[in-house]
Amino acid sequence: MATPSTDARAARLLGRPLTLGDLTLRNRIAMAAVTRRFSPGGVPGEDVAAYYARRAAGAAGLVITEGTYIGREAAAAYTRVPHFHGDEALAGWARVAERVHAAGGRIMPQLWHTGVARAEASPGAPAEGPSGVDLDGRPHGGAMTLDDIDDVVRSFAEAAATAERIGFDGVELHGAHGYLIDTFLWHGTNTRSDAYGGDFASRARFAAEIAAAVRAAVSPGFPVLFRLSQWKTDHYDARLAERPEELEQLLAPLAAAGVDAFHASTRRYWLPEFEGSDLNLAGWVKKLTGRPSITVGSVGLTQQFNGAPGRTQRSGVSDIEPLLDRMERDEFDLVAVARAIVADPEWPAKALTGRLDEAVPYDASLLDALV
Repeated sequence: MATPSTDARAARLLGRPLTLGDLTLRNRIAMAAVTRRFSPGGVPGEDVAAYYARRAAGAAGLVITEGTYIGREAAAAYTRVPHFHGDEALAGWARVAERVHAAGGRIMPQLWHTGVARAEASPGAPAEGPSGVDLDGRPHGGAMTLDDIDDVVRSFAEAAATAERIGFDGVELHGAHGYLIDTFLWHGTNTRSDAYGGDFASRARFAAEIAAAVRAAVSPGFPVLFRLSQWKTDHYDARLAERPEELEQLLAPLAAAGVDAFHASTRRYWLPEFEGSDLNLAGWVKKLTGRPSITVGSVGLTQQFNGAPGRTQRSGVSDIEPLLDRMERDEFDLVAVARAIVADPEWPAKALTGRLDEAVPYDASLLDALV
């Protein structure tokens, strides 16, 4: 699988440090957020701390946690997903950060509001979104009022400030996959006629206000990442933008609001995003914003991502030559790995040293435990 030249290339390209704000990462490999649902009552325990610490010990330069709910009742959609509010949950997260640091890594929580993914039958607050419709355009939940919007913005800012206070190294805002922030960005779910709907810049306003509030709530050098995607959960042909010019109109307000780097979620990192260019989504994001970008999508796997993690039952291990080719061209700055690093905590170390032929293949059964 690997040759001496490949090994040297991987070490040279993936082994470089990367600075985001005041944070310097030891290499260019990140663990991407993967929802695991091993936090009963929303509280991450010692098993969660050990799980993330193993990835840091396996040489991941950055660990991005699974999505964790901000302090608003309507943010939650799934059980056993960790919260990022409440004394017990925050104490658990502080232990997670401490364990990752002790293993030599850096860590950011992914701050999450699930929006219209919340089921109508969920007890408590109804689902909320920009226009009271789900990803299929059917009535679902309620359209957010201006007070609702202001409260969600505050909740994200409070969560980010808390992350810095309890020892995290930055935050990632989940603005992808059809969850709350993304539903404001996408015309399919945002039919508002006020300042938060309409043209691209107006649809970006909610996300930009969150980014600006988060930026103001944390230290100037505390990195703020923003995850975006064209696709939505179970809507893989959905697109925020058909042309680069449209994507730029969505991203420019976020960059201006203080986002330090963009995490561009795709299902297959090697596919070009727009006609006439080989650049993938992360490449276009970097070109359009001038900010560092993160690529993701079936890295190191023979079986491509086909939806939720459990839907792809197993995958062999593939080489990363095409990935290194793109890094050689400076298309993006950081590589996020999901299923491969869930399967093998040492995947980063093996990639950096040309030992991917020793990597543990992904199998969906691995999701049954925090290995």
